[in-house]
Amino acid sequence: MRIFRARLRGRNEVPPVQTNAFGFAQFVTNRNHTRIRFALDVRNIRNFVQAHIHVGQRGVNGPVVVFLFGADLETLEQQNGITTNRGVITGTITDRDIVPNDLGIRTVRDLLRAMRRGLTYVNAHTEQNPAPGEMRGQIVPIRSNSRR
Repeated sequence: MRIFRARLRGRNEVPPVQTNAFGFAQFVTNRNHTRIRFALDVRNIRNFVQAHIHVGQRGVNGPVVVFLFGADLETLEQQNGITTNRGVITGTITDRDIVPNDLGIRTVRDLLRAMRRGLTYVNAHTEQNPAPGEMRGQIVPIRSNSRR
């Protein structure tokens, strides 16, 4: 089992966003590294429409590889968001949740390799900041309870 976390802030966006919104994400793998359970906790967010895992180093915007919340990217700017002081989204990522991409990330194992290398981030999008987003946080490994 591996645990990863991200702290989402507007100042982490590229370019930075002035916002009162902030959040936290936690990712926990199963023993076989074929599934990832996640919890995304968002606070003080207005018009929240989508959240994703993107591939990109700190300070670099990159493509979506997993949807955590919301509908498809093509209709992002037409979606109506939710406003909450605190909301928690939970789910499980499997191979079927990987968005087709040209980055070589096709499975959860591929995604985990990128996460271990610090090449992924969580991004929350709102109506007022659909792209690049309202707040963002780099995914970092916390600990491992098994060998690779």
